Amino acid sequence: MEGSLWNLPAGLRGDYAAARPDFTLPQRWGDYAEADHATWRTLHARQARLLPQHAAIAYRSGLAQLDFAGGIPDFALTSSRLRAATGWTLVAVPGLIPDAAFFSHLAARRFPVTRWIRRPEELDYVVEPDIFHDAFGHVPLLTQPDFADFLEAYGRLGETAARLGALKPLARLYWHMVEFGLIREAGQIRAYGAGILSSSAETVHATTSRTPRRLRFEPRRVLRSEYFIDDLQPTYFVLDSYAELFAAMPRLPALLAEARDAPPIPPGAAAPEDQPVS
Repeated sequence: MEGSLWNLPAGLRGDYAAARPDFTLPQRWGDYAEADHATWRTLHARQARLLPQHAAIAYRSGLAQLDFAGGIPDFALTSSRLRAATGWTLVAVPGLIPDAAFFSHLAARRFPVTRWIRRPEELDYVVEPDIFHDAFGHVPLLTQPDFADFLEAYGRLGETAARLGALKPLARLYWHMVEFGLIREAGQIRAYGAGILSSSAETVHATTSRTPRRLRFEPRRVLRSEYFIDDLQPTYFVLDSYAELFAAMPRLPALLAEARDAPPIPPGAAAPEDQPVS
């Protein structure tokens, strides 16, 4: 999830002074230096080597449609391809944005993408999500209709969660199922989450390591499950299809209120209802 509903962390890198009231700003693709494109190409090449073994089919198909290998993508060109596939567009933002703005964009099928790219010394880890995380990690799956429908519904649910005082459980759903989601394909575990596929270490850890716990997707469990923001995840949730996410949406208002009042489950901890996936 993006920032807090009421305030943003201090010291954020983006140019917030240039942002419009909805926190968008022009991408200004021509302003990227060749060094910025070189950083993108380095990151892209490193992750692309891992995709055939570790990434979900829909993610790989979407990435192939978007032609991201040559350098930082032009949001206008990418948006034209997304509109044709699922009706989504990209909007440039300075970085983390408040939840209310984030939900509003998703509900209108606009995906916020951070404008700036990490520095060369930050190839392995960057504190804030940058354009590589947002575009390479998230955007390919926006070509998948079931997932695209889920994200729109998620954005519409934000206002309900805020009214219920249940933004924290809603953020857990985004973290586990958008940033760090796995899917089972032909008996194999594959990654589709942006936080996994924009990180070489997390890609291998999430799909092949024996260390983490992989659990069958169950919304009630996900909404109560805490996570690490600065370490490899100890627990992942596994779908059988992206349609499961959208199908769960009608139940979520009641489950959000329930999760708001229930004790959270610490990262990596077990729960009685867990359904391990081998």
